[in-house]
Amino acid sequence: MGLLDSYSISFDHFIGGERVASERSFDDISPIDGSVIAQVSAGGRHEAYLAITAAEKGFEIWSRTKRSERAAIMRTIATLIEERVEVLAMVETIDNGSLLRSHLRSVMPRVAHNFRFFAQFLEEGLDYPDFETRGHKNHVSYDPSGPSLLISPWNAPLMLETWKIAPALAAGNSVVLKPSEWSPLTASILADITKDAGLPDGVFNVVQGIGEEVGPHLVGDHRIARISFTGSVPTAKAIASLAAKNLTPCSFELGGKSPFIVFGDADLDLAVKLAIDQFDNAGQVCLSGTRLLIEDDIFDQFIDRFTIAQSQLRQGDPRADLADIGPQIHPEHLDRIDRFVQRAKANGSKLIFGGERNLDLGGLYYRPTLFVEDRIDTEIFQEEIFGPVLVAKAFSGVQEAIAIANSTKFGLAGVVVTSSREVAERVSSEVVAGTIWNNCFFVRDLSAPFGGSKSSGVGREGGHWSFDFFCDVKNSVFAPTGWAS
Repeated sequence: MGLLDSYSISFDHFIGGERVASERSFDDISPIDGSVIAQVSAGGRHEAYLAITAAEKGFEIWSRTKRSERAAIMRTIATLIEERVEVLAMVETIDNGSLLRSHLRSVMPRVAHNFRFFAQFLEEGLDYPDFETRGHKNHVSYDPSGPSLLISPWNAPLMLETWKIAPALAAGNSVVLKPSEWSPLTASILADITKDAGLPDGVFNVVQGIGEEVGPHLVGDHRIARISFTGSVPTAKAIASLAAKNLTPCSFELGGKSPFIVFGDADLDLAVKLAIDQFDNAGQVCLSGTRLLIEDDIFDQFIDRFTIAQSQLRQGDPRADLADIGPQIHPEHLDRIDRFVQRAKANGSKLIFGGERNLDLGGLYYRPTLFVEDRIDTEIFQEEIFGPVLVAKAFSGVQEAIAIANSTKFGLAGVVVTSSREVAERVSSEVVAGTIWNNCFFVRDLSAPFGGSKSSGVGREGGHWSFDFFCDVKNSVFAPTGWAS
């Protein structure tokens, strides 16, 4: 019996409110056991053209739809998601290997919340107050910009997709979604949900396929008004090159090698707990603090306690309630992680624990891994691995901690653990990153800006920042005289 036999899911594209099949398909593999769970339609030039054409037609309807009506449909989408949380959670677990309990408790409810938040923001928080300049009234409006291309990653598919879909729809834009070929299934379910919610045909479209094959035909189409992408730096550069030909605005949330900084005055229980959280989703989280920077006077104590804590993590089938860490997403990705680890061993980095596949489980499981490194110019310290692999280094004093934190090309996030508010404020001010968490991790309000600096991204999304991107922001200036009434 196949892993998806209990679920009814279309493996075809969703274009203009209808299912569209392709002549070619690609295998969708479950990380749980490596089995092929679906033959998914593989799009190309033809499907890209159809989807953008449908999005153009959908935009003509949706952009003229009243805000209150758009918000009502978005709330209906949220309700239908809530009614299907268990199905969405299980399908996503089977498709990408993330923990089922996380999907049930937080991820899928957050998916629904994404739609509710932006529906409310559209109605209550979007308008900018009028202001005067030498007696002239300035009125700022947020106008829909056009069909938006959203390209999503595989590590948290539906949540990250809806971080983009919800504000794009709230803005009055139509959407063409390109989900990752490694985890496409919940996007297909969402397409059915949007249709059931009454979203007009063509407003939401899903084109599946291998990124290199269908991506250029989507990105390079002059009819696309906005491109939002989450993924790797090399792919973002390729997208930017194609988008530049049409001056299509892009928003990029890219990779990270974030610092996790623990000062000597920190609550060690809290520090170890937060450090263990960096193994979340088997390390497949771009925001994770994968560089553990520990002040030298507590370094050995922290490493000892962290080593004990990680030994209590339970690795296994992500559908099991007791599992703390599941598998890696794909055989190619597992091999990539292992190559990083083997090169680090060969280059002299000190392995504290892990460093190998979990052969007891078979499949795509990699043991939680920690290296200690003296140098900051090594590959293991500088490059994003995107797996359960952390590297620790000692530092002395606030200034050195900041210098080491800023020593990579990335600037996505950071974690600071200290009992000193003054130290936390200084580090937060001087570390280059889009988000800094102080004595906490992974707390995000949708009204706050989200994105990365340096090679970790371009632009910000969330709250007003989402509408600044997805809308054409207009200022209309009205003179005080010359009016008939």
